[in-house]
Amino acid sequence: MTEDAYTILVVEDDEATRTFLADNLTADGYDLLVADCAREGLRLLEHKFPDAAVVDVGLPDRSGLDLVRTVRESDGAVSRVDPNTPMLVLSGRADELDRLRGFERGADDFVAKPYSYPELRARLASLLRRAQGRSIAGRLRVGGLVVDPSSREVRLDGRRVPLSQKEFGLLRMLASEPTRVFTKDELLRTVWGYRSLGTTRTLDSHACRLRQKLGAVDGGRWVLNVWGVGYRLLDAPEAGR
Repeated sequence: MTEDAYTILVVEDDEATRTFLADNLTADGYDLLVADCAREGLRLLEHKFPDAAVVDVGLPDRSGLDLVRTVRESDGAVSRVDPNTPMLVLSGRADELDRLRGFERGADDFVAKPYSYPELRARLASLLRRAQGRSIAGRLRVGGLVVDPSSREVRLDGRRVPLSQKEFGLLRMLASEPTRVFTKDELLRTVWGYRSLGTTRTLDSHACRLRQKLGAVDGGRWVLNVWGVGYRLLDAPEAGR
């Protein structure tokens, strides 16, 4: 992946600093997303999937460290936020306690203001190099099916398969252990957050739509209903639907 393929999110409430970072990072070949508060930053993390985020601690609606913690606590399956997004924190306070607090919340790196832009750029590039390996390693591959948690993209035989949020969460869980039968109870608890099974048909309807979308690409029956137990993904999908 080349440098100009990376998208960087800058969450900074000071307009001059935000503009300075955006202009310089854009000049260095990055695509930029900008936010002036934690709420907008989280929205962009949920919908635009940046490759890394530069987050100021002193945001108007909540601490930037709280935003970092929210990202790290995301489950990565149901939530649209990638919990492994590289996070570089900017802070006007640089004592040891503040740095430790940042790392404890999940920051990958910590830069104190005032900072040297070349150093910040170098630190960001280093984070992206390390994250690239994690992203590739995190992909789930079952035959011709590839599930990429970082981009929330699914491809089958090279063709992109558009899925809803819950369909993606269901497929990601099934693909994590393709030959294992997941019970309905554990799927509902993990993907939907249900505390009890009840009589809901939510799982069955989503599994049916997921099977249809995958089958529309190659004609295979990827999602198998194990009667009385739950669902599994077929590592060698059956022909026919």
